Amino acid sequence: MSRYIGPLCRLCRAESVKLYLKGKRCTEKCPMDNKKAYPPGMKGARINYKKSHYKKQLREKQKVKRFYGISERQFRKVFYEAAKKKGITGDNLLKTLEMRFDNIVYKMNFAYSRAHARQLIRHGHLLINGKKVTIPSYVLRVNDEVSFKETSLKNESIKGMLEDAKGLVEVPSWIVVESEKYKGKVNKYPTREDVSLEGIEEHLIVELYSK
Repeated sequence: MSRYIGPLCRLCRAESVKLYLKGKRCTEKCPMDNKKAYPPGMKGARINYKKSHYKKQLREKQKVKRFYGISERQFRKVFYEAAKKKGITGDNLLKTLEMRFDNIVYKMNFAYSRAHARQLIRHGHLLINGKKVTIPSYVLRVNDEVSFKETSLKNESIKGMLEDAKGLVEVPSWIVVESEKYKGKVNKYPTREDVSLEGIEEHLIVELYSK
């Protein structure tokens, strides 16, 4: 599957919710805060139509997939793994997505966005328990520690980015961050309430993939 390289604000408009795909830049002149807060392709918000149940399911899946920045193939794989676990499939899906390496790096304020976190991970700047991991989709476990390579911290651009990214997002309770040492630790597994994307109806996603 090809990677989407178009305007990111278009994706937020399509899902009618702010997905914060640009990270810090999402707070500046966001189309969702002005007159363009309607789906792309329309000339205004006057067009009103009834969504089918299938379309509601599809849009919910697309919203979550775009929020975490993963492909359809990756999302489907995570879903089927979540379905095999004990408990509620929808909750398992969201918890697994929250525990992804790129999401945790972003939640620790070590990157401007999840896309930026993926770039840092692929370039080998980050460590898990002292070992280099270059897979953004890697799922962490409790007590795993995330830190920067010492050589990376000597890079002025990365050091400046880390200072600029401090306080960008609220660090969740299941993560402990030592900002002065540029490292953090997964304290416990996230709960359904810890998912930062509001208004998710994960049962629609389960229904879509259960057909």
